[in-house]
Amino acid sequence: MRDALISLLAALEYPVFLQGSLLPDEPYPPSFFTIWNDDGYDGSHYDNDAVSTIWRFSVNFYSTDPALVISELDAARAALKAAGWIVSGRGYDVASDEQTHTGRGFSALYLDFYGRETNA
Repeated sequence: MRDALISLLAALEYPVFLQGSLLPDEPYPPSFFTIWNDDGYDGSHYDNDAVSTIWRFSVNFYSTDPALVISELDAARAALKAAGWIVSGRGYDVASDEQTHTGRGFSALYLDFYGRETNA
């Protein structure tokens, strides 16, 4: 699911990084996404076996342009929802390690039913 999420976000034409993976001396791009896999737990069970996984990711967008922080995070929410992801709410502020960047994020869930072709 991580690769599917990265592909969806990369289609918005910004770099996508694993949260916290930029090195201390590495300059931040002007705008970028980060992701973090918060959880991947079993969904329903039948005959003592899980039949699905519920994936939960944090998706954050950072930028030197505060207007992009809102608009591009909204674009990401729309793209994920169109691909079958569950994105609830309007997001939340996230801290930035750089004074030049602000950020916002949201949580995204994907219900991965075994044996079903995913569209994500």
